[in-house]
Amino acid sequence: MSILENLSKKFEEILDWYSLYKEDRNSETFNALLEEIYFFEKTFKIEETKLLLSGEYDQSSAILSIHAGTGGTDAQDWASILLRMYVKWAEKKGYKVKIVDVLPGEEAGIKNVVLLIEGKRAYGYLKGEKGVHRLIRISPFNANSKRHTSFASVTVIPEIEEDIEVEIKPEDLKIETMRASGHGGQHVNKTETAVRITHLPTGITVTCQNERSQYLNKMTALKILRSKLYQLEKQKLEQKKENLIGEKKEISWGNQIRTYTLHPYKVVKDHRTQYESYKVEEVLDGEIDEFIREYLLWESKQKFKTY
Repeated sequence: MSILENLSKKFEEILDWYSLYKEDRNSETFNALLEEIYFFEKTFKIEETKLLLSGEYDQSSAILSIHAGTGGTDAQDWASILLRMYVKWAEKKGYKVKIVDVLPGEEAGIKNVVLLIEGKRAYGYLKGEKGVHRLIRISPFNANSKRHTSFASVTVIPEIEEDIEVEIKPEDLKIETMRASGHGGQHVNKTETAVRITHLPTGITVTCQNERSQYLNKMTALKILRSKLYQLEKQKLEQKKENLIGEKKEISWGNQIRTYTLHPYKVVKDHRTQYESYKVEEVLDGEIDEFIREYLLWESKQKFKTY
């Protein structure tokens, strides 16, 4: 059954429930009608979003990086909140999430992290998340409970499948092993399982430390290195000012794509689409599909304007 046929069938079911409600006007029928309308709207948005994913890499898995910016410990805590948000979102979508590399903050949170989110359309959905994310809240790290603004940047690139030809010569690689980083204690890795691979001709460095063995870390690092090298070649060939990694901006005020306000009121606002949500807790718990959909609609309109 095609998407249109499925939606048409669901709409006919709504009309049937509406006819029943007009006849008896009872609360049970009304609630059933509302449930059918809600389900139809949800299904329509899901299918509409899929149709918007027509880019060259939109069906690919995604490599998502988060970097803490201006704001010290608060910014590092904010980066960890974003990490949780994207992991929660990915898990709800049924994607496989792998933390490839993470650098913990000194007091709390993380300085940066790299995620591999494996699944169909992961990059297409997440590509609009690239940019600077701003948080406004009462700082939990300030004894005077003052309002604090923190920043973190998100970068998203597609994972390139291994059958795409990217030549990596062994002599061009510098492979180093080390102990995985951590906060200390009994869980600190006592063996050198972490792997850092530097591609000497380009200077690109990839670190992986969260797999259980040095071999698995090496294979994951090589996979990401392959994707980064492919992306570099695409940039050279296409000579685009803005590439899939996105324009690099300072991680500070004035460059944000989205603001998450927790004080003095609660709202999340995307500054490109102007879409707002007052369900801040739900958003930070991974409910970002509406922001994704609004961005894809906005992106589609921007493309249309160029023709």
